[in-house]
Amino acid sequence: MGNAFACMPRKEHRGAAAVSRSKRMGSTRPPRGGAAKLTPAEEELLHRQALAMAIHQHLDAGGSMSRRIDAGGGSMSRRIGPGSTSSRRHGNLPDSVTNAKAVQIVLENLETKKVVLVHGEGFGAWCWYKTISLLEEAGLDPVALDLTGSGIDHTDTNSITTLEEYSKPLIDYLSKLPENEKVVLVGHSCGGASVSYALEHCPKKISKAVFLTATMVKDSQRPFDVFSEELASADVFLQESQYLLYGNGKDKPPTGLRFDKQQIKGLYFNQSPSKDIALATVSMRPIPLAPIMEKLSLTAENYGSIRRYFIQTLDDRMLSPDVQEKLVRESPPDGIFKIKGGDHCPFFSKPQSLHKILLEILQIQAPAALFPGKAETLEEEEESAEKS
Repeated sequence: MGNAFACMPRKEHRGAAAVSRSKRMGSTRPPRGGAAKLTPAEEELLHRQALAMAIHQHLDAGGSMSRRIDAGGGSMSRRIGPGSTSSRRHGNLPDSVTNAKAVQIVLENLETKKVVLVHGEGFGAWCWYKTISLLEEAGLDPVALDLTGSGIDHTDTNSITTLEEYSKPLIDYLSKLPENEKVVLVGHSCGGASVSYALEHCPKKISKAVFLTATMVKDSQRPFDVFSEELASADVFLQESQYLLYGNGKDKPPTGLRFDKQQIKGLYFNQSPSKDIALATVSMRPIPLAPIMEKLSLTAENYGSIRRYFIQTLDDRMLSPDVQEKLVRESPPDGIFKIKGGDHCPFFSKPQSLHKILLEILQIQAPAALFPGKAETLEEEEESAEKS
């Protein structure tokens, strides 16, 4: 039982470093919205470079990180919530509908081009290298942050005691944005708690939030509660997990959780390429315990004012499809998308499918009521067209 507890997802950690846009290696750029397939030699080079940089804790999205990757993204199905703009445009599609066509994106119609990627427990900005590549080639501006104690941020895991401290790099980044600039947040796994925290504290800086098989908690709920039905109660977990860390001594409460390297392969990466598993194995770090045991305070005025979208992965062994369904049922988002054959880390296992969904979410327009000036302009244009 301790082994099962040990592999439970943990909250993110912070780091001052950010993986952002990088130089392009190729001389020919594929059309936006399309997908250029790398040769086996190019893919091998890309993985070697990513692995080497991760080992040296200097993964910075440089060089080949901006190359487009064709990882054979599988089929994708989508379901839009009744309150979303997309449901009005597309109608109520069944879950089994497959979107096999490449999604074309019109940059001029976007509310923002900036996408901030928030990693999950134990990961770092390095895990988004395929997603960064694809988003950049589509003409977008992705930024991946290291949360406290993750990636190249060397904060001691045992010293992180609050969700606020965990999420500080994300909040600092949002706070420094120009006054009228907004971003789309994408949070993976327990990174969903940091995204929720940001929605509550920086709502004016966020256009949309995407929860990627993530802990989309409710008010007064802890990130740990998402896993409690499958794992055990918090009390049992703290008593029986053999992978807990005691940074302040065995006579004090546990401060962190380390991963069992063999078990995470089956829980997190059951559909991921072996090279990405190798990258994660040498790069994942222990996770702070206190932040996932902390209850979030979320209000309708702040958290509830931002459109939320949830991406489900249907071959997920870490956060099962049943738990994901419960999350969206108890806290309905504006849209629900599904990746068939995706494990808990679709940025590795289904990067193309994830990319297509992100492009579609980015293009969902806000209701006209949120932009009265735009609504008035549209009405004037319609009246003018009718008169002519």
